Amino acid sequence: MPELAADLHNTVNRDITKMKPSAIRAFDMEVSQIPGILKLTLGEPDFNTPEHVKKAAVASIENNDSHYSTTRGKLELRKAISGYLKRTRGLDYSAENEIVVTIGATEALTATILALLNPGDKVIIPTPAFSLYFPIVELAGATPVLVDTSDDGFVLTPDRLEEEINRAGGGVKAVMLNYPTNPTGRNYSATQLQVLADVIENHHLMVIADEIYRTLTYDGVEPASIATMIPSRTVIIDGLSKSHAMTGYRLGFLAGPANFVEQASKAHGFLVTTATDTSQAAAIEAFNNGDDDPVLFRKAYKKRRDFLQDALTKLGFDLATPNGAFYMFVKIPAQYGKDDWQFGLDLAHQAKVGIIPGSAFGPGGEGYFRISYAASDEDLHEFISRLTTFMNNLN
Repeated sequence: MPELAADLHNTVNRDITKMKPSAIRAFDMEVSQIPGILKLTLGEPDFNTPEHVKKAAVASIENNDSHYSTTRGKLELRKAISGYLKRTRGLDYSAENEIVVTIGATEALTATILALLNPGDKVIIPTPAFSLYFPIVELAGATPVLVDTSDDGFVLTPDRLEEEINRAGGGVKAVMLNYPTNPTGRNYSATQLQVLADVIENHHLMVIADEIYRTLTYDGVEPASIATMIPSRTVIIDGLSKSHAMTGYRLGFLAGPANFVEQASKAHGFLVTTATDTSQAAAIEAFNNGDDDPVLFRKAYKKRRDFLQDALTKLGFDLATPNGAFYMFVKIPAQYGKDDWQFGLDLAHQAKVGIIPGSAFGPGGEGYFRISYAASDEDLHEFISRLTTFMNNLN
């Protein structure tokens, strides 16, 4: 097995060596080694991809649809996405030059950030947040400005945004928003987004709107998009992983003003060349004929959320009630202080349950843990049973 030559040890990218792997993935991998572990760690829908979407993928393979696509994705797919954005948000995006098909939402984020940022720029990110945001910004040579929202119900307020922009002392170029939010499940209403849009516009900033969980909202909360308010300043990030249980298809997209999308398309092409034909064929079917597919998923997730909220409250846990996505952010027992990592390890080894420590999601996450309820009803009931035993032994 080859080892890197001794005289090359200092030739690797210094910024990469300073970065740690994803804390979410690292913790998941660590507890996955425990025999009999019940994992509620990752945002992986337990549903199957809808049959009509799978059939489109199979037909693509059978028809030898196996050649390089255009860099921005098949025009037919971009037209389908354009129609989807029109139906769901009332927005007009040109299939020709305002949409890029990507390898999942993560690559859409990466291409967007690489096209937007220069070394020394700053990006405001409300936390707790999906931790992959932080290193992507750093890879561009920019600085993530992490804003703890835990005292404001886990949402960014306009006053706090204004305060953080001024505190940054210049160099702020963009704001990263995710709604509904991973890990808290908190959502932003149209009114909340509008007041943030006003601040963003007043300070001449861009906004990266990660709307990957848009189809999964509860309690009568209508999905809103900041792109309807400041379209000339917004890049939408979305995809099919969560809405259609298609995580393995790795199919996402970005949409925004044409002159910016032209640059993001370059970054996308340098990273991956193009998305796969079969995934694109499945996506055409999903975007054209799959608007109703998330409805059953959403109903099941809400039922699971309600069950967990009731059960955890009865066990004495405090939590941030999620009105979207499929995560629950729960305060750890008082005995642990804010050491959520140790709590997660104890829970994994003693109760055979895998969760994600809240500190993995940045400031404001300390002292919490995240549950993914994209799991079967049986697994969630078993989780509560094991957690109950753990808490009784703890007390």
